[in-house]
Amino acid sequence: MSAGPRILIAEDEDRLRRLLGILLNDKGYGLTLAKDGAEAWGLFQEGAFDLVVTDIRMPEMDGMQLLRAVKERSPETPVVVITAFGSIESAVEAMREGAVDYITKPFEEESIKLAIERALRVRELLSENLSLRREVSEKYNLGGIVSESPQMRMVLEMARQVAKSNSTVLVMGESGTGKELVTRLIHEWSGRARGPFVAVNCAAIPESLLESELFGHEKGAFTGATDRRAGKFELASGGSLFLDEIGEMSLPTQAKVLRALETQEFERVGGTRTVRTDVRFITATNKDLREQVETGGFRGDLFFRVNVFPIFLPPLRDRTHDILPLARFFLAKFCREMGRHQPAVSRGAERMLLAHPWPGNVRELRNAIERATIMLDGPELAEGNLAPALDPDTMGFGRKPGRSDFVIPPAGFRLEEHERALLVQALERTGQNKSRAAKMLGISRARLRYRMEKFGIRDAVGPGAEK
Repeated sequence: MSAGPRILIAEDEDRLRRLLGILLNDKGYGLTLAKDGAEAWGLFQEGAFDLVVTDIRMPEMDGMQLLRAVKERSPETPVVVITAFGSIESAVEAMREGAVDYITKPFEEESIKLAIERALRVRELLSENLSLRREVSEKYNLGGIVSESPQMRMVLEMARQVAKSNSTVLVMGESGTGKELVTRLIHEWSGRARGPFVAVNCAAIPESLLESELFGHEKGAFTGATDRRAGKFELASGGSLFLDEIGEMSLPTQAKVLRALETQEFERVGGTRTVRTDVRFITATNKDLREQVETGGFRGDLFFRVNVFPIFLPPLRDRTHDILPLARFFLAKFCREMGRHQPAVSRGAERMLLAHPWPGNVRELRNAIERATIMLDGPELAEGNLAPALDPDTMGFGRKPGRSDFVIPPAGFRLEEHERALLVQALERTGQNKSRAAKMLGISRARLRYRMEKFGIRDAVGPGAEK
């Protein structure tokens, strides 16, 4: 038997059943042919199939009955129905019952192949969604395992409320704040949760390929287009389409996306036939789209269309209540993956985590904890484990490492004494103004406060001091 996708075909016409077998035999599929719905249902109960293709009108058990039985037993298994040209009503009813596509008789070879390719890709997306659903449930369950700050509570409540509608959502926030997780939550909490969640990173796809990626293309549309291919708008039908970094789209692509968003219709690249879809649009950006509209980099009409329900994700530095719960969550995750016992987190390590500005947000915190877990050498996650992961010079950003003009004396010296002296000197020179002292030393104000606490430097109150 072929190692490819397993397809069950239910067709009562012998000639058509053999034709389908011949057309699909060279695609590497594992084909099982059934002469009617009853036989197909028996085979489906006995084996595992990635796709079911069924005629609507059959004796014993018709295609609609088979469709309902398959969806009840295995909701993630896609079903494609075949119907006569004059029975489009049956196809529409089948789509309402959960079919992912339909083909009308007589059909062309390309149409059946494209429908099956599209359905199998939907199957892949649904399988991914099941995995993602478990991941999202683990990270953002009703108990709020890793979202304890009031700001994130508000974000999650907004996501829950908008999920009930079919409105377009714009999620905004810095890179690494968790925009995609929030968009997945909106999908999982919506009435489209059983449908596919299709994500497109507009910044990661070359502009020359983005249109084809979104709308698909016809055979021969451009060099290398050897087959007709369905795009993300088509694959997301019945579910949600997430356009990440939408601010990176060119103006011509924005115009086509606007039309598809407003009409739920589009044409494949190189094609003339209008394709209909049924998707819920969720978008995200780390840019100020209003500013881009003013400078001409983003279409105003598209902005107002995607900005129906905006959600802003605050940076991690503004929701410090989440830092330690997230750190412990990631620590448990990486210890489990590395086969280690989860250590306690020292008070000093906690202070370091809270003092760090986290310019990379949750993504940076995750990476720092992973690196610290690798370097664990005792029963406790201590400052020594965290320091290399948080030092800009060792992480490859911030100041470039290089030689200093300072020369260590032959007898050596105590680094902590000199560090304390530099802190005191900076505070004295700035009249105890912590922000200016931190800037003078090239560190954040939070890190300055951490070092003051570490060396027992009391908060001084004076004309320029900040309480």
